[in-house]
Amino acid sequence: MVNRLGYVGAVTCAILIGSAHPARAQQTLNFSFGFFTVRGEDARVEGDVLNRNRADGQFALKFDIPDFNGPSVGGEWLVPLGNYVEAGAGISFSRRTVPSVYERRVHRDGTDIAQDLRLRLVPVAFTIRVLPLGQSSGVQPYFGGGLAVVNWRYSENGEFVDTRDSSIFRDQFVATGSQTGPVVLGGIRFAGDTISAGGEIRYQSAVAAFDPSFAGFRNPKLDLGGWTYQFTVGLRFGR
Repeated sequence: MVNRLGYVGAVTCAILIGSAHPARAQQTLNFSFGFFTVRGEDARVEGDVLNRNRADGQFALKFDIPDFNGPSVGGEWLVPLGNYVEAGAGISFSRRTVPSVYERRVHRDGTDIAQDLRLRLVPVAFTIRVLPLGQSSGVQPYFGGGLAVVNWRYSENGEFVDTRDSSIFRDQFVATGSQTGPVVLGGIRFAGDTISAGGEIRYQSAVAAFDPSFAGFRNPKLDLGGWTYQFTVGLRFGR
């Protein structure tokens, strides 16, 4: 019985392989759904505003750096440059709001002094990928890199303690900008004539400089680096 099932399975696989059409070198419109993780506390750039908020002595805020990890969505247009190389241009979006409180300060009635910290990242990436097995393979591992222009917005909104007289006030601090940095990636996709699907890991690195007096800090920075783990679905068209 086992031998018979093995024979039937082998015949079935042979039929499927024989009837499958090889993937062609086509343009692809990719959609990605994943999870972005910021760089950890020990790996962040010196002067990073998140680390400084957590370590500000009597005025330290209580939150965890991984609280800023969250979902990411994006889209990318891929164009083949021959059989083994392709160029890509894409955009992604992630946003995370993290509640925090002062670790050592409270209101007179004992309630927390609370605020929301929000980080939004919109990287626009231009990449080159190498496909060792070529565009014609149904299974396509790839690796590559390029340049990302990261549009970012960071804000702190809520109640704060004045470091001069310890009075409590409500305010909002906002910083925005765009910063350029490298991006590297690797993944695998399973490609047919019209649809592809796969998984990808990419890393971006960039550092934003704030206004010298943002939220009472001196020359604060914001580490925009991190890893994205994502599932991709592509619509293939063209040649």
